[in-house]
Amino acid sequence: MNMDKITIAGLRVHGRHGVFEHERVSGQEFLIDAVLWLDTAPAAAADDLGRTADYGVIARKIAEIVAGEPVALIETLAARLADACLADGAAAEVEITVHKPQAPIGLPVSDIAVTVRRSRPASGRP
Repeated sequence: MNMDKITIAGLRVHGRHGVFEHERVSGQEFLIDAVLWLDTAPAAAADDLGRTADYGVIARKIAEIVAGEPVALIETLAARLADACLADGAAAEVEITVHKPQAPIGLPVSDIAVTVRRSRPASGRP
C-alpha cells in the first residue's frame, strides 16, 4: 500500500490542560500538528472525498478534544488526539505533536512539545 500523508499544521486551540490549578482555570493556547499516513490513490483516482481523510472534520475533532476535558499531561492529550485520528478509519498511522508554548517552567523557552506516533493494529481497527 502507498503511504501518502496529510498534514494539519499549527492548529491553534485554547485548552485548560496542565498540572497546575491556574492552567486549568485560565487555560492557554495549544498548537497541534497532525500528520496522517494513508493511501490517497483511491480518492485521487475517483476525485472522492469519501475515500480519504477529511482534514476539515479531523481538525474540528482535534479542536473539540483540546478545548474539552482537561488532562494533566500533554502526553495524555497527544495520545487522545492520536486515538481520535485513527478512529476516523482512513489513516493507517498518525503522528501528533502538542505544542505548549506558554508552559509554566520558570525559564524562557519558545516551545515545549510532545510528539506521539501511533499505528492502526494489523486487524485494521484502532
